[in-house]
Amino acid sequence: MAHIVIMGAGIGGMPAAYELRDLLPKEHQITVVSAVSYFQFVPSNPWVAVGWRKRDDIVLEVGPLLAKKGIAFIPQAVSAIDAPGSTLTLADGQSLAYDYLVITTGPKLSFDEVPGAGPSSHGGGGHTHSVCSVDHAEAFWRDYEQFLKNPGPIVIGAMPMASCFGPAYEFAFIVDADLRKRKLRHKVPMTYVTSEPYIGHLGLGGVGDSKSMLESELRNHDIKWICNAKTTKVEAGRLFTTEVDGLGNVYKEHEVPFKLAMMLPAFKGVEAVAAVPELCNPRGFVIIDEFQRSKKYRNIFSAGVCVAIPPVEATPVPTGAPKTGYMIETMVSAIAHNIADELAGRPVTAQGTWNAICLADMGDTGAAFVALPQIPPRNVNWFKKGKWVHLAKIAFEKYFLSKMKSGNSEPVYEKYVLKALGIVRLTDR
Repeated sequence: MAHIVIMGAGIGGMPAAYELRDLLPKEHQITVVSAVSYFQFVPSNPWVAVGWRKRDDIVLEVGPLLAKKGIAFIPQAVSAIDAPGSTLTLADGQSLAYDYLVITTGPKLSFDEVPGAGPSSHGGGGHTHSVCSVDHAEAFWRDYEQFLKNPGPIVIGAMPMASCFGPAYEFAFIVDADLRKRKLRHKVPMTYVTSEPYIGHLGLGGVGDSKSMLESELRNHDIKWICNAKTTKVEAGRLFTTEVDGLGNVYKEHEVPFKLAMMLPAFKGVEAVAAVPELCNPRGFVIIDEFQRSKKYRNIFSAGVCVAIPPVEATPVPTGAPKTGYMIETMVSAIAHNIADELAGRPVTAQGTWNAICLADMGDTGAAFVALPQIPPRNVNWFKKGKWVHLAKIAFEKYFLSKMKSGNSEPVYEKYVLKALGIVRLTDR
């Protein structure tokens, strides 16, 4: 009998648990360990931040859901990993031995890389918000409710070393749409500040016509922008950023006023994972081979935002590469099949994909992009806009949450999203 432990109960961890349970004989034990007791549908956090969703709409308690599938659950943070000894130490001091460890923790939100950044609840008295967690989205909503009584400038964007730019664009357009519905948009100057070298870069070197399309959308919505922005500090009501040129030389210093700000932070690996010798790169992301397995420890696998993927290209202000839902889904499926094959005495062969697919809501319309593979040159390089994307994202939210409730392990992106976009399966890296 083998014991498989999964660290994290998010968009990677929960599907990993479900798929492993469906693939493995019942004598093998599966345990999910998570610092929180709930699953949150992270793509809906921007809607929570403007009051379009409530916490209960996108959060599920995972203990009862996992129990229905015969999967154990421990709502504890992991404080240390003894990789050579195949043992975890949990926050309450107990030890948990494993035969296989699957790391799907997501990232550490590294607010402290920019002084004054981050929600005030994060510690350190920060002055910016985030939509990376449902708690942070709720904090923005509380401040936004007060902001609506006396509006002023808003800043939205992404810090240096950020790697997931889609939610920043989404949030800018969602806030714009909400303010227009409230007939307050004319009172709110908006600025988009990003470490990307140009609008629509997305950490991917652009996708299709993303540059001109997103520039046009920002213009049409009266949102000013600053690219190549190396944000250096945030004070109450002021964001300081250095705009650099293509060579990284200082072009212009900006002091951007705001009454409310949402800046996506840089990501790093969580402490317990980053501390394991030879498991991670310098930023704490797990180094994996083509089978999602650690190059150092043969019984550790990893998927999602916590894995190490090199940037698509060098940029004047450092940017990371995003890990989208479809990519995470294929990584998780590869892990489940590889563990099942190894336990059955077969060689591991399953590989995830670095293809990028994203449905981005824009309030009352939306944009979809497909980059197959993520790193150019590509077999598919596609970017489209329309209200159908907004509706598709709402439908996808409902379906994914129903999948989590039912314990369904079928591939959501493969079965539904790619079909909806009229794109055949392409798993070449």
